Amino acid sequence: MSINVTVWGENVHEQREEKVRRRYPDGMHGAVADGLREHLGERVRVRTATLREPEHGLDAATLAATDVLTWWGHAAHEEVGDEVVARVCERVLAGMGLLVLHSGHYSKVFRALMGTTCTVNWRDSADRELVWTVEPAHPIAAGVPQPLVIPEQETYGEPFGIPAPDELVFVSSFSGGEVFRSGCCYRRGKGRVFYFSPGDQNYPVFHQDGVRRVLANAVLWAAPDGRPGEPLRNTRVPAGDW
Repeated sequence: MSINVTVWGENVHEQREEKVRRRYPDGMHGAVADGLREHLGERVRVRTATLREPEHGLDAATLAATDVLTWWGHAAHEEVGDEVVARVCERVLAGMGLLVLHSGHYSKVFRALMGTTCTVNWRDSADRELVWTVEPAHPIAAGVPQPLVIPEQETYGEPFGIPAPDELVFVSSFSGGEVFRSGCCYRRGKGRVFYFSPGDQNYPVFHQDGVRRVLANAVLWAAPDGRPGEPLRNTRVPAGDW
């Protein structure tokens, strides 16, 4: 049975900025979705949702059928409705997996699940990022280059206002000298949460094969099926809606 993945993106920069639109003609959420289909094939059924859709594309029925939700946000965190945030958090606690990407660290959803500020130090200087695997036996690290080289990226640096990760998979270093906990795993209730920091809108990060491999691995890790004692996927949404 396929894993149902909902790829959520604000889709704000793509509408406002021509450079971002050229870089991601199908939206950043479209690039993430394409990467999952490329690496996971028939193991996943992928749909996308964006901020401007009714209920941000995350109505109760859709979330009930979602095994893993990916989340990218930046320019419009405060426009996400509190009711939708509560709905997402409830589903994570019930067993839905969640992948939070790049500036999604400051989303209402991630801050609610972490219970901390989730703030970072940052600068945007097109620095090279090296993503180092620090837990090579972790399934999210399978097949990921060591290091994963991202030629240009917004720089994140410590301190990062998050709880200590349950598992730390990746640490990044930048040409400017910063280091950052860039791949962090958490368990919240029955759900698994993975934060992955690469993915600024100003760079083609989500087109990189190594980054797509990380996200594909993370979907498999976060999906609820196959984990003893946890509920199977809820598939109340008909297949035609995916």
